Amino acid sequence: MDADPAVEELKTAAYKVPTDAPEGDGTFAWDSTTLVLVQASAGGVTGLGWTYGPAACSALVGEVLSPAVQGLPALDVGRAAQAMAQATRNTPRPGMAAYAISAADCALWDLKARLLHLPLHRLLGAVRDEVAVYGSGGFTTYNEAQLAGQLGGWVHGQGIPRAKMKIGESFGTEEGRDVERMRQARDIIGPNAALFVDANGAYTAKQAIRIMAKVRELDISWFEEPVSSDNLAGLREVRERVDADVAAGEYGTDLAYYRRMCVADALDCVQADVSRCGGISEWLRIAALAAACNLEISGHCAPHMTVHAAAATPNFRHLEWFHDHVRIENLFFEGCLDPHGGALRPSTEPGNGLAVRTGAMEEYRVA
Repeated sequence: MDADPAVEELKTAAYKVPTDAPEGDGTFAWDSTTLVLVQASAGGVTGLGWTYGPAACSALVGEVLSPAVQGLPALDVGRAAQAMAQATRNTPRPGMAAYAISAADCALWDLKARLLHLPLHRLLGAVRDEVAVYGSGGFTTYNEAQLAGQLGGWVHGQGIPRAKMKIGESFGTEEGRDVERMRQARDIIGPNAALFVDANGAYTAKQAIRIMAKVRELDISWFEEPVSSDNLAGLREVRERVDADVAAGEYGTDLAYYRRMCVADALDCVQADVSRCGGISEWLRIAALAAACNLEISGHCAPHMTVHAAAATPNFRHLEWFHDHVRIENLFFEGCLDPHGGALRPSTEPGNGLAVRTGAMEEYRVA
């Protein structure tokens, strides 16, 4: 290997994968998920990163981000992150550009770890050997049998002691069904597993408080986005009046967003998505900001790309083992991890330990 190889290019492609059943939450419904893959190359080595977002992210990587990092030292990921942020000033940086940056940044970190023949979590400075996960899905579109199969599969089949379901159906207008499904979920997973719920911002603050009062006996311990993540006063009101920990932040794409959220005293745990927030480089800054506010951070989605950063984050709580992303990542990559027992052990192979299954991906390619 060249002692100081330069980044050659960022290759990118987008893949649209249909869901295995209709899916929906409190404020959105979908029948497919798009993965945008970025491959960063230098010194005969390739690093992998991706985001879940519009196929247009792929064009942004090729047009804006790849020229910004070409020729930079591949070991200087911080320099590349700064170059990408500057290149997207007028895009602008918050929003979809951050999704593209996230995929590229993660690919560059993976590239660096592979060049140095280190597992990525060791390069980042591991503080734990295992990363706790929770099963996530339980869509509002599921019937009781589907809900039982999925939640029961995680808790009783794989031994994951935490399971999350969607509530807030139809923008919070189906409160009766929400309550019924939460009671079904508790019966499915039993009394010893933790039950998490996610309203995706469907409720008003007082509505969220009323809903939790109706199901207090279910011992729900995690209430994600009871109201919109942008409604900091509403999040704080819910947090003050429910037993469950209140969490939000999955849509954040810049550090200032998380600063506003942390100082508002509105959360018990910050959520960040390494495939949205700006990649591993920004994740580390967000985690430090949360720690300064005496808060933990939880990883939102993209589990196989988040696990290494999570293993190197002291104030980390748990990682979302999200049904859609687990299915796609297992389809597209060799080297995926096993959540049995409720935790992932990061790969000891160089980088993130993954390899692309090119043949399996092609039929889904859209850009």
